[in-house]
Amino acid sequence: MDRLDRKILRILQEDSTLAVADLAKKVGLSTTPCWRRIQKMEEDGVIRRRVALLDPAKVNTKVTVFVSIRTNSHSMEWLKRFSEVISEFPEVVEFYRMSGDVDYLLRVVVPDIAAYDAFYKRMISKIEIRDVSSVFAMEQIKYTTELPLDYMVLDNQRSGEE
Repeated sequence: MDRLDRKILRILQEDSTLAVADLAKKVGLSTTPCWRRIQKMEEDGVIRRRVALLDPAKVNTKVTVFVSIRTNSHSMEWLKRFSEVISEFPEVVEFYRMSGDVDYLLRVVVPDIAAYDAFYKRMISKIEIRDVSSVFAMEQIKYTTELPLDYMVLDNQRSGEE
């Protein structure tokens, strides 16, 4: 990976629908080498997939709930079962195992509090949880899917050139 790859990634994070020819022009390459770089980054798993970002209000998922979960079970078997249960819920858009007081953190999107209550009841009916605490986002101040790329280790940095 080099500076051109980083430029390509930065642009793709902003707009993955950009034609390869236009992307190539923006980074100073011809189309074929640019396309090869994109394909290589896809093969290497750097680019996992390209998606459309939807407006939550327009698809009626305007309420965001952060759900903190504590459990008494910390076995791999329980974690596997819990992961399977949570993966069944399309309302859960992010799912993390945490350090500290909270064992797991979910980001759940729903139309309203009643829909969250229904989600909560379905979730606790499927698996035993010691404690569930929910906080509702009042306002989304920043949201991005773009990852910061300044931390990337480039090939010439690995070899000590920089």
